[in-house]
Amino acid sequence: MEKYNLPKLPYEYNALEPYMSLEVLTLHHTKHHQSYVNFANDLLAKLEEGRKSGASLDFKAISKALSFNVAGHILHETFWKIMDSASSGKNDIGKNAPKLLEQINKDFGSWERFKTEFSETAKSVEGSGWALLTWHKEHNNLNIIQVEKHNVNLYPEQKILLCLDVWEHSYYLDYKNDRAKFVENWWNIVNWQEVENRFAE
Repeated sequence: MEKYNLPKLPYEYNALEPYMSLEVLTLHHTKHHQSYVNFANDLLAKLEEGRKSGASLDFKAISKALSFNVAGHILHETFWKIMDSASSGKNDIGKNAPKLLEQINKDFGSWERFKTEFSETAKSVEGSGWALLTWHKEHNNLNIIQVEKHNVNLYPEQKILLCLDVWEHSYYLDYKNDRAKFVENWWNIVNWQEVENRFAE
């Protein structure tokens, strides 16, 4: 059975400073993301062992835990890709994502309105979770989705274009309990070139 692997970051651990510190990014990637990978692989191994031996398993618990950990892994894979250094030249949406910006203006009315809706969605997550910008494949429009944990309230058939992790481990060492400040500063490190590529797909 294939295993999940922790991806290498597309930049150095200090690349997102001052908006995300080396310490936070290192812990987030090597501890938190790694734990989702490890748990997912352990659960897959348990399923495989049970199939070979015929042993009885708690499928409800395994399915729930597998959904949580695999979703955490996939969201983090995307999260790392859609960020880059503020000096990379990829952080200007008008320059790097003109087609996406055109769609944003169509679906939300303006860039400013979209940014407000996305930021408020991220700031208002109860407990731990994510804000996502997705493409609705059936309706051909953009959606903003608030996800709790990694897998609660996630709509099926949505292509994830942009995601913001607002679990406390994403920001607490840098911003303490000021999630709003983290969300505001995060816009400075969005890699719009990558988001545009995902939109083009």
